[in-house]
Amino acid sequence: MKQKQIILPPNEQVKSWYNVIADIPGGLAPPLDPATGQPMGPEKLGAIFPVGLLEQEMSGQRWVDIPEEILDIWQIWRPSPLIRATFLEQAIGTKAKIYYKYEGVSPSGSHKTNSAVAQAYYNKREGVKRLATETGAGQWGCALSFAAHKFGLDCKVYMVRVSYDQKPYRKVMMNTYGAEIVPSPSPDTPTGREIMEKYPDTPGSLGIAISEALEDTVSREDTKYALGSVFNHVCLHQTVIGLEAKKQLALAGDYPDVVIGCCGGGSNFAGLAAPFVPDKLEGRNIRLVGVEPTSCPTLTKGSCAYDFGDVSQRTPLLYMYTLGHDFIPSGIHAGGLRYHGMAPVISAMMRENLMEATALQQLECFEAGTLFARTEGIIPAPESCHAVRAAIIEATREPDKPQTILFNLSGHGLLDLASYEKYFAGELTNYDLPD
Repeated sequence: MKQKQIILPPNEQVKSWYNVIADIPGGLAPPLDPATGQPMGPEKLGAIFPVGLLEQEMSGQRWVDIPEEILDIWQIWRPSPLIRATFLEQAIGTKAKIYYKYEGVSPSGSHKTNSAVAQAYYNKREGVKRLATETGAGQWGCALSFAAHKFGLDCKVYMVRVSYDQKPYRKVMMNTYGAEIVPSPSPDTPTGREIMEKYPDTPGSLGIAISEALEDTVSREDTKYALGSVFNHVCLHQTVIGLEAKKQLALAGDYPDVVIGCCGGGSNFAGLAAPFVPDKLEGRNIRLVGVEPTSCPTLTKGSCAYDFGDVSQRTPLLYMYTLGHDFIPSGIHAGGLRYHGMAPVISAMMRENLMEATALQQLECFEAGTLFARTEGIIPAPESCHAVRAAIIEATREPDKPQTILFNLSGHGLLDLASYEKYFAGELTNYDLPD
């Protein structure tokens, strides 16, 4: 019988994050102050982030120790399982070995909880009382709501309107953890009111929600901003995923030929793939594949340029792949992949040919997610369905080729069943962003 789950012993627990910036040839272009066009120092970012996170954001240090307070909470679900998808392998008739790192075991049901706990800890350590944030599909909002409560912080979440309407139980989860949630655009901020007046039927976007959360943050002295992707420190926190996976694969006597993760803002993919970058730089024959939706193809159709991370142009200018900060994506159900920009870390990896990107249609991803649920038993989140589909494509391109494929099953879809209901009813459609 083939081994299904690889258990990581307690003494193998990951206790340091890996900072891929230290190993990217050419490094990262610095964030720019939009007022001056010059590199932005930590003093301006200090208005929205605590010092501990700013140090990580600006750091080129390869390894960063994880505080014990974070590890203590992580023990609820970490190490997360690494599982071989033997039943999926049989169903698609491949000789490839397919492994998935399952992050849906976290309290909020996704990988987002890894960084949420870290960000809540650093804010609490510096006396912050309240966090403001945005969320797309709701995974990040749920994760931060849980983490904020763990550290005794208040939390307000601006949730993209289309997801607020599509995913009602995400709101219930956030309420259960004690957070306040409003649909974005909302009447609570200047940007929200302006957009509601101009575009009353807008589905919203992460760019709008980010603007609202930032306006909330700077309007109060007791509040800092937290975000679930894009920034360097968020990608850093998520590397626990790939570091654990490397240890687990070593226990199984295996190593991946292909590493796959879905890409919205970048933290999911960076978390799994970044720890394999040193191996690739040393000449290891490994492919790192980022997967995005055809409706929001940041890496495959976007431009690499300095751009804002939000609609109201409050963020620093980040050098990244972007579709434009005022881009409004279609209302696909993979809400976590509807962001106009890509993390500077991922953008730099793309620039240096350390990774590749592909875009997939919504319907083929739901078909793959359904097959995965019927074989492996786990219903994937719509975002994770993209990684499932990409793994199937890799495994069936040459079905007789023995290879090892690793992908990140970044969350479960138990709060996304409405999207599966629409898929089975034939109410979902594909959407290609025109050139």
